[in-house]
Amino acid sequence: MNSAEGERPAQVRVVVVGHVDHGKSTLIGRLLHDTGSLTALRLQEIRTAAEHRGVPFEWSFALDALQSERDQAVTIDTTRIWLRLPQRDLVLIDAPGHKEFLRNMVTGASEGDAALLVVDAHEGVSEQTRRHALLLELIGVEHAVVAINKMDRVDFSEDRYRQIRQELTVLFERIGIAAQTFVPIVARDGDNVAVPSGTMPWYAGPTIVDAIAALEFQPPAATRSLRIAVQGVLRRNLERIIVGRVASGTIAVGDEVLISPSRVRARVRSIESWPPDGRTEARQGDAVGFTLDGPAFVDRGDIISSPAGAPAPATELRTRLVWLGRKPLAVGDRLSLRLGTRLAGVEVKALERVIDIDSLDAGGTDAVLANDVAEVVFKSRDVLAVDAVADHASLARFVLIDGLAIVGGGTVLAALDAPNAATNDLVPVGHLFDRDQRAWRNGHRGAVIWLTGLPAAGKSTLAMLAEQKLFERGFQTYVLDGDNVRAGLGSDLGFSHDDRSENIRRVGEVAALFADAGTIAIAAFISPYRADRDRARRAAGAAFHEVYVKADASVCEARDPKGHYRQARAGTLKDFTGITGDYETPLRPDLVIDTSAISPPDAAAQLLEYIERVVRLESGATRSAKA
Repeated sequence: MNSAEGERPAQVRVVVVGHVDHGKSTLIGRLLHDTGSLTALRLQEIRTAAEHRGVPFEWSFALDALQSERDQAVTIDTTRIWLRLPQRDLVLIDAPGHKEFLRNMVTGASEGDAALLVVDAHEGVSEQTRRHALLLELIGVEHAVVAINKMDRVDFSEDRYRQIRQELTVLFERIGIAAQTFVPIVARDGDNVAVPSGTMPWYAGPTIVDAIAALEFQPPAATRSLRIAVQGVLRRNLERIIVGRVASGTIAVGDEVLISPSRVRARVRSIESWPPDGRTEARQGDAVGFTLDGPAFVDRGDIISSPAGAPAPATELRTRLVWLGRKPLAVGDRLSLRLGTRLAGVEVKALERVIDIDSLDAGGTDAVLANDVAEVVFKSRDVLAVDAVADHASLARFVLIDGLAIVGGGTVLAALDAPNAATNDLVPVGHLFDRDQRAWRNGHRGAVIWLTGLPAAGKSTLAMLAEQKLFERGFQTYVLDGDNVRAGLGSDLGFSHDDRSENIRRVGEVAALFADAGTIAIAAFISPYRADRDRARRAAGAAFHEVYVKADASVCEARDPKGHYRQARAGTLKDFTGITGDYETPLRPDLVIDTSAISPPDAAAQLLEYIERVVRLESGATRSAKA
C-alpha cells in the first residue's frame, strides 16, 4: 500500500499458508523471536513446557496454542499475531495446511491483504501448495511473498531454488497472483528470516522481514470509494444510530450516501462516538456510528456507499468457491450465504465449471465434491448489494452455511442481474406535496402493518376487526390479504416457493404505495420467510411494522377453518406451512399478539392501540375527518 512521504505505511494483514510440515508455524515462531516480539520469559516457558511434555523444542510452539496441535505438531486453527516492525505494523494470520483443515484455512485467509506462502525446498510444489495458491486467488489475495524453506535439506542449492521459483512463477501467472519476492530460508536457524544468511552467498535479495515490510500494492479505484457494511442499528430516544466498519473510503458529516440494495439516498447528519469527541468524519478501518438526516430505513446487511460507483443490486451471482460439504453440491441445493454482514437464502442455479487443481483447467460439472474449487451461479430470494472481487475484495467474500455448519467459501465474480438498474437513467418526478402534507390532511401517518403467523393464527380476523374500528374512528385504512390479492395482483402466480416469494414482493410494494399515500395498509399474510418480510420492510422503510400473530401449530390445527391442515395431513396439500412447510419466526417483531391466550376482541384492541400510537401526529394536529 502506498503512503505519503514520512507517513507510516498502513497495517497489512498477511496470511501464512503452505503444506503441512513445510514449516509455516516454525517460520512464524522464528519471526516472533528475531523481531523481538517474543520475550525471553515467554521463550523459556515454551522450552520448559516442551521438556515437561517430553517433546523436542519447536519454534512453532510459540503460536500453536491448542493442546492437540502441540501433541501432533500440526496447526488446525487460525492464529493471529501482531508484529510491529520498524517499517510498518503487520498482522500475521497462520492458516492450517492439512487438507482436512481447509475450512479453517479459507475462513482465516479471507481477511488477508497479502500472503506468505511457505514451500519445502526438498519436497517442492505439492498438490496442497497448488491448492493453497488457488484458494488465495479465489478469496481475492493477489500479492504474495514466497519463502522457499529448508534449503539446508538441498545443500543450499541455487539450482533448486531457481527451479521452484520458475514453477511457482508459472503457476502464479496462470491464476493472477503477483509474487513479489522469492526468499530462500532455513526457518529453524533463522537464515534470511530477519538477518541475511551467510550460507547462501548467491542470494542477494531481501529477508522475509524486509520483503513483507516492503509490500506495496495500489488497490483499484473502486476500493477507495466509500463502503460500510451495516452491522446494526442502535436506538437513542428517537434517533437511529447506524453502526459498522468503514471498509474503504471516508464518511463525513454532510456527505450524501446511498443505502443499498434499496437505493435510497440520504445525508449524514452526525458522526457518533463514545464518549463524544466532536468527530465529523471516519476513515477506512474505523468502527463508526452515524445518523442520517431523514427517515430512511437501514438494517443489518445493508451497504452504505457514495452514490457514484455503488454496489449493484442483484438476485443472481456468479461465484468461485471451495466446497467443503460432505455431500456433493448440486443444482437446486438451498443454502444460507453470508456476504459481508448480510445473511441470505440462496439456491444453486447452475454449476458452470469445476477447476482441476493440477492443470487449472475446467473439468466436468456433474458434481462438486468436497475440496473442489468451482464456479457456481446462485439465485437469492432477496435482492443483495453486490461488489465483484475485482472491485472490492473484502466485501465480495462469502461463506456458505448449511444449518449450523460452514460448507464452503469464496468470492463473487459478478452480479448477473441488476433489478431496477434501468431506473437510474430516468429523471425522477416527485409528487407536488409530501408525506407530511398527506398526514396533515388525513390526520395520521401512513403505515404498513404486516401481520405474519401460521395459517389459522387469526391474522385475517384481526386485520378485518382493526380495519373496521379504524374506519369508524376516521382513519384511512385498507386490508390486503390472500383473497383480495390472489384474485387480481397475484392471479398469475401459483404456490411454489418462488411464486409465494413473488406474491409477497408484490404485496410489499403495493402496501408501501398505500403508506406513501397516507393510508394505513394492513397486510395479513403467512409470509413464512424472513427474507421476504425483510424485503417488504425495505420497500416501506420506516413506515413498516411487523406484527407476529402468535399461536402454536396445535392451536391453529384445532381451528382449521378452511380444512387445510386436514388436507395437509392427508397428503393432498403439499408444502403447507406448519405441517410440511417451514415457518421462520420473526426475530425482532414490533408487536407480538398471542391469539391462543386472548380473545379476538382483546387481540384487536392490542393491535389498535399499537397502530394508533405509531401513526399518531404530534400534539396540535387533528384528523380532518373530525374537523
